[in-house]
Amino acid sequence: MIESNANRLVVGSCTPKTHEPVFKSVLESVPIDSSYLEFANIREHSSFVHRKDKVGAQKVAEDIIRSAVARASVLEKILVKEVDITKKALVIGGGVAGLSAGIDLAEEGYEVYLVEKRPTIGGKMAKLDRTFPTDDCSI
Repeated sequence: MIESNANRLVVGSCTPKTHEPVFKSVLESVPIDSSYLEFANIREHSSFVHRKDKVGAQKVAEDIIRSAVARASVLEKILVKEVDITKKALVIGGGVAGLSAGIDLAEEGYEVYLVEKRPTIGGKMAKLDRTFPTDDCSI
């Protein structure tokens, strides 16, 4: 890419969820900032949708790639700023989800503040006398 003076990378493939880290590391090794990566997801947006219409799939894929190239031409470097954080968290709701979130955060070293509008915690779980599948007491 450096030999050709390329400064962007457009990838026509499947979801960036799977391949984005690989291509970002490729760009960093060149070195080109990973902000200049654009994906054209032709598998989910063309091949799967138009699997019975190969000509239509080809046309849509070409449109998707043209659009990705157009987007890539205006990409700008994304500045990353690191900031210190305070390891405190506010969890609103003392139901099962709130309690689980609070426990997970506390295990990660956060100071947790749990707010519940009712005088007891447990949410809907507090109204049950037994839970599935163990038939344990819910509280």
